[in-house]
Amino acid sequence: MANIAPDEKTEVAQYGGRKITIIPRYCKGCEICVKFCPASVLEMKDFKVHTARIEDCTECMLCEVRCPDFAIFVDESGKKGKAK
Repeated sequence: MANIAPDEKTEVAQYGGRKITIIPRYCKGCEICVKFCPASVLEMKDFKVHTARIEDCTECMLCEVRCPDFAIFVDESGKKGKAK
């Protein structure tokens, strides 16, 4: 995950080992992350992306990879068998 300034306003959703961080100020509401999420974890609210169903996240990271504005980050630390 990228370094986020301590005073940056973020939306963090956690469930088990899963963690999704969204920086609303960076989100332009393009919906790319919402459309690419295979588990329908994300949705739009007030023209910004929000985590709606964190428990369904597969940590595929498509939202993070596809976001053109670096507004969303997936913490992979919950993945089983992840190499360190």
